[in-house]
Amino acid sequence: MKRRDFLPLAVSPLLRAASAKPNIILILADDMGFSDIGCYGGEVATPHLDSLAKSGVRFTQFYNNARCCPTRASLLTGLYPHQTGVGHMVDNGRQLPGYTGELNRNCVTLGEALKAGGYQTRMTGKWHVTPVNKSKDNWPNQRGFDRFYGTIHGAGSFYDPVGLSEDNQPVKPGKDFYYTDAIAAKATSYIEECAGKSDPFFLYAAFTAPHWPMHAAEEDIAKYRSVYSQGWDELRKARHRRQLASGLLESRWALAPRDADVPAWAETPDKTWQIERMAVYAAMITRMDRGIGQMIAALKKTKAFDNTLICFLSDNGGCAEELKSTIKAEYVVQQTASGRPVKPGNLPGTMPGPDDTFQSYGIGWANASNTPFRLYKHWVHEGGISTPFIAHWPGHIAKPGSFNRQPGHLIDLMATFLDASKTPYPKAVQPMEGMSLLPAFAGKDTLTGRTLHWEHEGNRAIREGNLKLVSKHPGGWELYDLAADRTEARDLAAAQPADAARLAAKYATWAARVGAEPWPIVQKAPKIERLLD
Repeated sequence: MKRRDFLPLAVSPLLRAASAKPNIILILADDMGFSDIGCYGGEVATPHLDSLAKSGVRFTQFYNNARCCPTRASLLTGLYPHQTGVGHMVDNGRQLPGYTGELNRNCVTLGEALKAGGYQTRMTGKWHVTPVNKSKDNWPNQRGFDRFYGTIHGAGSFYDPVGLSEDNQPVKPGKDFYYTDAIAAKATSYIEECAGKSDPFFLYAAFTAPHWPMHAAEEDIAKYRSVYSQGWDELRKARHRRQLASGLLESRWALAPRDADVPAWAETPDKTWQIERMAVYAAMITRMDRGIGQMIAALKKTKAFDNTLICFLSDNGGCAEELKSTIKAEYVVQQTASGRPVKPGNLPGTMPGPDDTFQSYGIGWANASNTPFRLYKHWVHEGGISTPFIAHWPGHIAKPGSFNRQPGHLIDLMATFLDASKTPYPKAVQPMEGMSLLPAFAGKDTLTGRTLHWEHEGNRAIREGNLKLVSKHPGGWELYDLAADRTEARDLAAAQPADAARLAAKYATWAARVGAEPWPIVQKAPKIERLLD
């Protein structure tokens, strides 16, 4: 299927009769797996997201780019990340066009495009598409957002985040500060501010939950300790059963085996600590859902709910990263706001959650988060790139509460929002790569058979129809039929060499077009030196 290069963007027939442009809210979770929230099989309490799913639509095959920065670059621009300059991470810029680590000017952001279409534009939370340096040219206010509250960094304490800013100025966290609550509170205030005006609004709420460090309130953690005493093996089985019972998954797709690097729960040491890690992670998601509930309440209070398109997704799959006590980064603070020393790293016996800890939840729980898939954030097998995706828009979803089984991708959000808002795409930048999801919302089969691509740290993939060719760097190509084998259990590369070769050639053509280089070339390329604040 050819990509949609037409300009200006054609308007879906569904929208032609609409009397007013919709408000648009895009909500992004950080490092959350496919199966964590309730409506995707999880036991984590997410009543507000579940409610959106019940009266909206859930995509079963929606994709991100496997990592924070590349995902945000695509989400904001409708392009593949290499086309924006963010093929890797913003703190590792290289002298290669696709890997500068800086959102370039040959792309337009959702903020810029929708502002030109008459929208009030607001953002809260994590930006992470430009390095933190003396130039603020690529900060949200300079890339189309009228107001911004959040962080430019990719991580940090939830109690005292480094670099917290409002618009272009630093701000201090207040008393009893918790970043998830602050993101939601500011988003809520933006909704109340914007909904009373004649122009529609676009709000991008980029939560940092549940990205490490594992920080949460005791009142939220306590609800989950008994839940995770069963361990990750039973958790994966229970989630898989719920996914099958709900119709989210097909029964012919086997649950991927437990990762070879994950011990059986019965043989896992430090169980009390392990349980606490997942309890904190779940608490972080529940707190995020509570904030989303506040945003929904504000929409209803201001009578804006019925004319608002809300989309929710995660930036990558569950994160298997294990943090060492030697972790060094600007966002890893040495002491708490009250002056107590921070104990960084995954230290068994030191319970995560308080502000003097800095831990991740680890590979065992990440394996469960990505049920039923394998692999994680960084990799482009299904566990790394599959995300829950909920779309809610009263009167514009053909079958509320349904699943949509067509393949969607981050690159589709720009096309979707411009379609919904009747906003033309600017001609002075690269053509969009994505397709509008509005026909899919209306029950039409317009996404099946398309071709999608990925590259991150040498991990490569191309999906054409139901065939997916994928490679875990530095390994060779694997081929899967996702219609029969979504959990990538049966490699068909040897049995279908012609298909593998054809897709490999198409991948190479795409990589050359967008600037996706072989990973060894990226690693050897000279670094870009920037002046830090």
